[in-house]
Order: sequence, then C-alpha cells, then structure tokens
Amino acid sequence: MRLLPLRTISSRFLTTGNKAQLLLAKKANCGLSANFESYKSVLQRCVVEKSITKTRAVHNHMKQTGFPHLSLGNKLIDAYLNCGSVDEARQVFDDMIHPHVVSWNSLMSAYIRLKRSQDAVSLYRKIFMVSILPDEFTFSSIFKAFSDLKLVNGGRATHGHLVVLGLEGSNMFMSSALVDMYAKFGMMQEALFTYEAISVKDVVLATALIVGYTQNGEDLKALGIFEEMVNCGIKANDFTFASVLIACGNLENLSFGRLIHGLTLRSGFHSRIAPATSLISMYSKCLLVEDSLKIFNEIVNPNTVAWTAMIGCLLHSHREEEALQFLLSMIRSSVKPNAFTLSTALRGCATLALFELVKQIHASAMKLGLETNRYICATLIDSYGKSGHVGIARMVFDSLAFPDLVSVNSLIYGYAQDGDGMEAIRLFYMIKGLGIEPNNATYVNVLSACSNSGMLEEGHQVFSFLVADHKPGPSTDLYACMVDLLGRAGRLHEAAELIARVQKPDKILWRTLLGACKIHGEVSMAKWAADKVLELDPGDDATYILLSNVYASLGQWKEVTSLKCLMRERKLKKDPAVSWIHVNQEIHTFMAGDMSHAKSELIYEELKELVEKTKDLGYVPDTRFVLQDMDEFEKERSLLYHSEKLAVTYGVLSNSGKMTLSLIPNPKQ
Repeated sequence: MRLLPLRTISSRFLTTGNKAQLLLAKKANCGLSANFESYKSVLQRCVVEKSITKTRAVHNHMKQTGFPHLSLGNKLIDAYLNCGSVDEARQVFDDMIHPHVVSWNSLMSAYIRLKRSQDAVSLYRKIFMVSILPDEFTFSSIFKAFSDLKLVNGGRATHGHLVVLGLEGSNMFMSSALVDMYAKFGMMQEALFTYEAISVKDVVLATALIVGYTQNGEDLKALGIFEEMVNCGIKANDFTFASVLIACGNLENLSFGRLIHGLTLRSGFHSRIAPATSLISMYSKCLLVEDSLKIFNEIVNPNTVAWTAMIGCLLHSHREEEALQFLLSMIRSSVKPNAFTLSTALRGCATLALFELVKQIHASAMKLGLETNRYICATLIDSYGKSGHVGIARMVFDSLAFPDLVSVNSLIYGYAQDGDGMEAIRLFYMIKGLGIEPNNATYVNVLSACSNSGMLEEGHQVFSFLVADHKPGPSTDLYACMVDLLGRAGRLHEAAELIARVQKPDKILWRTLLGACKIHGEVSMAKWAADKVLELDPGDDATYILLSNVYASLGQWKEVTSLKCLMRERKLKKDPAVSWIHVNQEIHTFMAGDMSHAKSELIYEELKELVEKTKDLGYVPDTRFVLQDMDEFEKERSLLYHSEKLAVTYGVLSNSGKMTLSLIPNPKQ
C-alpha cells in the first residue's frame, strides 16, 4: 500500500479555509519541527471531530514514517479518549517512558466514566512507582473510584497522600470529591471534618455534604448545612435545592419544604428537572399528592426521571390505577421508560394483581433490552407471583444468570401465596448451594409457605436451623410465623410456650395466637391472648373483631354484644370488607351486599346459580363466624353476598372462561 505524504493526510483532515495549517502541512518535509507541529495540528482536528478512523490513520502514519510518535503521546492519548477508545489510549500510555500527569488524569477519568473504577485504582497505584507526583485533578478522580468500589482503607490512605503532599484544601473540586467519598462510605464525621477544614466554601462543596447527609438518613443535619450555607452568602444551585427538598420529604417537614419551594421560584430554578422532581416527591411524602400533580403538570418537557417520580408518588398514595395510566401516558408521549420506571410500575401491578398489564410491561422491558435487569426481574417475579402465576415467575427466575436474594425472596413469597410449600422449601435449600445467604425475609416467606401448606415438620426444621445458626436468634416476626404454623395445626399450647420464650412479645405475636384460637374455637386462650394485645394497644380494633369471631362461633352472643358496645364507646369500627377484580382493563370494587354496580341484578342471579351448583358438588356454607344472632337460613344468606363472592361472580359473567380471573382482596382484611 502506497504511503501518503503528511501534507496529503493533513489536507484531507483540515478545512480548506484554514490557510495557516495548510501552509504548515506543505512544510512537512522541512524537518522534524514542522512534522511535529503538523501532526499536532492534525491530532487536534481529530479531537474536535472525534473520529477514531482518522486518529488511527495519523497514528499509523507516524509509525510508518519513523516519526517518534511518543513525543506526541499525550496528544494521541487525548485523541483516542475523545474518540471513546480508552484501550488504545492505554496502549499508547504504556509505551510512553514518562507520561505527563495530565495523561494519567485523563486515563483515570475515562476509566471512571466508563465504570471501570478498578482499572482506575490500579493505574493510580502505579503513579508512585515512576516518581510522578499526583495533582488535585488526580485526587478528584481517584476518590470517585474508591467510593464506587467501597474501598474504605484505600480511600483513607489516599487522603493521607493528599495531606503529605500539602494539597489538602487547595482545590474546592477535589475537596468536594473527598466529602462525597466519605459520605458514600457512610463516614459522615470524616466528611464533616473535611468540609470544616475548608475556610472558603462554595456551593459544590456544601451540596456534596448535604447530599451525603440525605443519603445516610441524617436529613435534619442536611437542613442545618443548608441554613449555614445561606447565612454565609453561598447561593444554592438546582442540585442543592433538589437535595434539600429530598431531606424535607424524608422528614415530612412541609413548612420547610414550602419555604424551599418559594426559594426555587425566586431563584428561577423551579422549572429545572432536578428540583421539580424533588418537589413532586416531597409533596407526595407529605400526603399532598395533588400538589405533586400540579408541579408535574408545570414541567414543560418532563423527562424519564420526572415521569418515574410521579408514578412512584401515585403508588405511594395507593392510587395504583392512576399510576399505571401515567405509565401509558408516558409511553404515548414518546418518553422512554428506564429499568427503574418499569420496576416501579410493576409494583403497582403486584398490588392490584394485574396479570395482563404485567405481561405488557414485561414485553416492553424485552423491547428495551431490559429483561435481564435485576430490578425488573425481581419485580416481575413478585408481580407474577402475586397475580397467581407463580409458574411464569419461576421461568423468569430460571432465566437469571446470577439470581440474587431479592429475586429468591420474591419467588418464595409467590410459592407461599400459592400454597406450594414444598417448592418453597426446595428453593430455600437450593440457594444455600448458590452461596446466597438467606435473610429475615427469606425465613418469613419460607415459614409462611409451610404454614399455608400445613407442613409442620418442615417448618420446624427450618426454624430449628434458624435458631441454631443465627445469633442472637429469630426476630419477633419469625416467632409469629412459627406461632401461626403451630396454631393452624391446632397445637395452641406449644404456640403459647413459644411466645413465652420471647423476651418482649409484641401485639403481632399475641394477635397471631388469637387468630389461631379463632380457627379452633379456643375461647379461654383467645380471651387471654386478646387481653395481652389490649395491654399493649387498647385501640387495636382487629383484636376486638377477632375475639368477636371466636364468641360468635360458639354462639356466645352476649359477649359479642358486649364487645360491640365497648368498641362504640372507644370509637373503634371495623373497616368494611372490600374486594376488587380486574376485568377488561378496569378495576371493579365490591362490598358485602353491594347493589351499586350497574350489573347488580345479573350478578346476584348468577351468584345464586353458582352457589346451587357448588352445593350439588358438596359445598356446605360455614356459618360459624357470622357475627349476627340469626337463624341458619339468614346466616347462609349473609355469606352469600360476601364481597369476594360478588367480585368473582362478576368476573365469571364477564369472562366466559377465556382467561384466569384476577381477584384482588383488600389488603386491610
């Protein structure tokens, strides 16, 4: 292949209007100096154009002409990095005998930008082997790498290097990176010391400390730093306002939040995405979701973050249907959802058990190439499980290259809800072989699965393993699971003995025992357990209702009436039973004896036929827990119009057997 002269290469790379550079290119054969300047000019042009092809061509031309290309090594590194080829930049760097500190910094920054922090740290550690002194920019980059990798000892040692070199406090950007690193380590005392060591502070430094406090749950201190910053005359930027608003939301401090909102308006930052998104979240956490909607509607072009925040706020306010409508509006607005958006929306689907919508979001994740994202996979497993399709949840789980604990817990929970205790147990023992350490939620889900499946011995084994291998021992909610397991099996005295082993049993433990007494009609122990709950919480309405159920099952109507009177005196009331069903993309709500639905007459006619058919198959209504003193016929009639029966009947009417029904029970029941 014929080698083109440098002036030809130059003329092709440079614009025709740049006469000075063209003249320089024509002098390319006049000596090394001219060649040096010509190559330098061409490489600068490569940087501007970000052309990897041209950069490689210039580099190869240098080698083929015998030009000492490493004399322009720093320029070559800069060109390769600007073209996105960090590995070729590293090859040039490794060939250089004495690369300038600027090249070290550029390469480390590129590694960190590409989330290759380990390579950045390895490169940083070599700098001391070649007698190159790092500068402020070196430390600014490497602190970010240490925080990404959670290398606490390395970060602290590097802080020591900084002090030894006399650079501490010499650069505000470097100090901000140091504060940020300590905050990400959770070492807020060190972050504060670093902050206070700077005599003249700026907004970047103050914001780094505020963000650190909010990330570590010290929101009150974040507000204190903001006040101190304002008193010192430091003007906040949009990121400062966004971070302070997050702190206000976490503290549910509406008055301070409104004050910051006013400051953003006066400063002209209210229309910026970061503070607007934080305002949406803040008002939602203060239970003012309408204010959140107002802020969202004022954003001219909401991005993915703003849409996701609004969807999350609606879910936080239990407005799941509206949240899912927002997701559809987001997609129609040509705003691309990310993994966090889809996983947030899936949480709403899981709450409402919307199987069809879960499938649609799953399909969207696949189109976006996000189906392997661990957050989406975990929420898909959870959503499919809660929608009654644990088989599909298992398929998603099996597709994971590296299952994590969140996914495992979601699948075990799905098996627990499905009553498949054996699969839950198998999965529990399988994860031990995968090197995944179970946590409290894992044990709760496994024991719940055993309880729902009546697997007493298996549950005993899991609980015994937990007691033997974990100190200081099971948590209260794990004891509650075991009490439930024993209680369902009718071993009430063993359950009571287990509670006696807990140092300070809470009301959940006693109420669990009370629920077991209800199943087996054990009135004396039920009264004892109820008294224990009411000692801890006299206003616990669920306890009164459970005890009423026990009395009613035994026909002790005088005690039922007495409890009702006591509830009225204490202004306690039972929330009405409510069930929802998802039919044809709509949620239909039913209460016991509900006649408000447009198709009530058809529903009741169909329900009557269904009950007669089930009776022919051997169904016998269980009237033990009807809380009214009435004859058997009236008791059966009251059971007939239960909210769940009405919801299922409407589903049968609308479904014609074409799909699985998605019945959504009231979470408060």
